Amino acid sequence: MILLGLAGTVLPVLPGTVLVWGGIVLGAWIDDFARVGMTTVVVVSVLALLAWGLEYVAGLMGAKKAGASKLALMGAAVGTVLGLFMGLVGVLFMPLVGAAVGEYLARKDHARAVKVGIATWVGIMVGLIAKVVLAFTMVGIFGAALLI
Repeated sequence: MILLGLAGTVLPVLPGTVLVWGGIVLGAWIDDFARVGMTTVVVVSVLALLAWGLEYVAGLMGAKKAGASKLALMGAAVGTVLGLFMGLVGVLFMPLVGAAVGEYLARKDHARAVKVGIATWVGIMVGLIAKVVLAFTMVGIFGAALLI
C-alpha cells in the first residue's frame, strides 16, 4: 500500500498521500502500535494533511503570486479538474492552460496570460516536489519507528 502510494504521488490516478498514510496506519495497527506508536501516527498524519493540502493549492498560489485575476484563478481550478481526466499530462498542464485562458479573458493581454500560466505551472511543480518529499519523509519516519 505504501509503495502504491509513493507511485501515486506522481501518478494522477492514485491518491498517493492517502495510500502512504493508510499503509503506515495499517502497519502500525497490525503491530498493535507497539513499535509505531500514536505519536508517530500523529506526526505522519500531520505531514499527510500538509501534503494533501499542497497538492490542491500550489498551482493556485503560483497564479495568485503572479497577480492573476479571479478569472485566472477559476480557470486554474477548472483546468485542474479537467486535467484529472487527461492523465499525467493533463494534471501537469491543464491548470496552466486554464489560468492562461482565464487571465486572457479577464485582461486581453497575451503576455500577462502566459506569465500567469507559467506561474501556475511553477506552483504545481513546487507542490508536486513538496508532496513527494513529504511522502518519503512519512515513510522514513515510519521506517525509523519500526527499527528503533
